[in-house]
Amino acid sequence: MQLAPRNQRGLKLSNPVIAASGTFGYGDEMSTICDIQRLGAIICKATTLKPCFGNPQPRIAETPDGMLNTIGLQNTGIDVLIRDKAPLWANWHVPVMVNIAGKSIDEYAELAKRLDNIHGISGLEINISCPNVASGCIEFGANPVSAATVTRTVRQSTSLPIIVKLTPNTNDVVGLAQAVAEAGADAISLINTLKGMAIDVKQRRPILANVSGGLSGPAIKPIALYMVYQVAAAVDVPIIGGGGIMTAQDALEFIMAGATAVEVGTATFINPTATTDIIDGLDSYAIDNNLVNLSDIIGIIHKS
Repeated sequence: MQLAPRNQRGLKLSNPVIAASGTFGYGDEMSTICDIQRLGAIICKATTLKPCFGNPQPRIAETPDGMLNTIGLQNTGIDVLIRDKAPLWANWHVPVMVNIAGKSIDEYAELAKRLDNIHGISGLEINISCPNVASGCIEFGANPVSAATVTRTVRQSTSLPIIVKLTPNTNDVVGLAQAVAEAGADAISLINTLKGMAIDVKQRRPILANVSGGLSGPAIKPIALYMVYQVAAAVDVPIIGGGGIMTAQDALEFIMAGATAVEVGTATFINPTATTDIIDGLDSYAIDNNLVNLSDIIGIIHKS
């Protein structure tokens, strides 16, 4: 996968498997469990200008074929990330991108400016789709005009490649994708979680303290897959597909639907080596099917 901002430096991934934001920490936590250097890229957990403590507990609930979470973007803030994490990433082979989240357009711009030219940071993922915060994020990603405004502002504030992560909680994901592509996105990531809830019938109250949360896991895969299929036919920038990818077969479905790369998230909670297992599975598929490059099957169902 090649991410290349217009007239700026680009980012090339060695394979299409990316560790999704919010599920892989900052990467170092997983380094003793799996070979993180084999990944195409890592997207660290969402980063805000100031430290964020997130939502009250309980914040996670298991559901049939998935999970609900309402973490609320808990993170150490940009100062600690630049001081403690970026120097670590600078020594890694795998590129690390930072997911950024703001309560205002100015905050997105400030985050982008401060992360620009920081050694160890290879790109940005603009989070305008998290449903678990009181302000910001999904407020900007809910309609094409505001989504494009944030994208354009970040594009003007950094020379880094930028990915825009879109929400599925919309009736016009294609319109959103076209708007952010025209505004300067180098790639589009979809989808983020679907909004949902769960109830404890014994306690007769919502399981999550925040009542609602974001649904992820295999339950949302058919929705995510169809949205990738729709968007891939409508825009010319690379698509990063995600939502319920547990195996190499899941990843292949997204690639055939038009995704250039995939983000693996919830699977990591069930199987900490899911990302590298999927890489192995993709390699085996390529060998078994005499594929020189997986790029040969990107969007193949659009051609049938």
